[in-house]
Amino acid sequence: MTKIIAAITGVQAYAPEYLLTNRELEKMVDTTDEWITTRTGIKERHILKGNGLGTSDMAVEAVKGLLQKTNTSPDEIDLVICATVTPDMVFPATANIISDKADLKNAFSFDINAACSGFLYSLITASKYIESGSYKKVLVIGADKMSSIVDYTDRATCVIFGDAAGVVLLEPSENGYGILDSILRTNGSGRIHLHQKAGGSVRPPSHETIDAKEHFVYQEGQAVFKFAVSSMADVSVEIMEKNGLTTKDIAWLVPHQANLRIIEATARRMGLEKEKVMINIQRYGNTTNGTIPMCLYEWEDQLKKGDNIILSAFGGGFTWGAIYVKWAYDGGK
Repeated sequence: MTKIIAAITGVQAYAPEYLLTNRELEKMVDTTDEWITTRTGIKERHILKGNGLGTSDMAVEAVKGLLQKTNTSPDEIDLVICATVTPDMVFPATANIISDKADLKNAFSFDINAACSGFLYSLITASKYIESGSYKKVLVIGADKMSSIVDYTDRATCVIFGDAAGVVLLEPSENGYGILDSILRTNGSGRIHLHQKAGGSVRPPSHETIDAKEHFVYQEGQAVFKFAVSSMADVSVEIMEKNGLTTKDIAWLVPHQANLRIIEATARRMGLEKEKVMINIQRYGNTTNGTIPMCLYEWEDQLKKGDNIILSAFGGGFTWGAIYVKWAYDGGK
């Protein structure tokens, strides 16, 4: 019996229109374009503006675009998984809200929170539903409105993040193309270096937590950077070695867009030239769960059936991982 694996058969992304440039940030906090660019590689980031708009609204734009381009009916979707750290609300799940807004009436849905690694965790979770034979069409969404939890008076963090959403369609494959392997890891002791202090059950919202600005991203930059560089690079090399892949075998590295220096360090450890690395951090910043699907979307027309692709990410928690994908279709078709 032929083994069923999960293949990505379509990808779409959405970024809001408003651009927050480094020059504009210079007027908001004590920083410069040179300082931001040198340390992060970021020049601008997209920000979702408008009353009552949240993560689900960006995700819905991406989902509707994907369904249209793949000629898929909303009624055909069996499952929706949304990776996010900025849900529309504590409950219901943002995936539930997306399903309602996108008219996905036959799908069950839930969220996954693994910080910036959430899209990878969600992709592997979704792949198991496909491999079991239970479901035929699954949407995996990575979406975050990071501007909703960023302190725009904190120059260390406000320059990093942007807003965006991306989605892929997973379907069964029996020809060897699709998600072939993964390595996912967690080190919970790293949570002290990158988290949101308040808003959960330990410190529910109060005047005290709001006044102390505890509902924003808290990050100890040096500790996070050091762990991210080694972890993301190591796991990317590990999955290559595990599958007998050499540098020449890899068509593309699709790294989480957290910091240009982390991306470059990962590529160097893998022995990859820059031309094989998807980099768009300069135009979007770190959109957390949106970065990897956004890269796949922007490079889709360059992807070829049979390409060996490594997806790699690192996030708060600490969480990190890598996925080996053999691309299932020629881009643009």
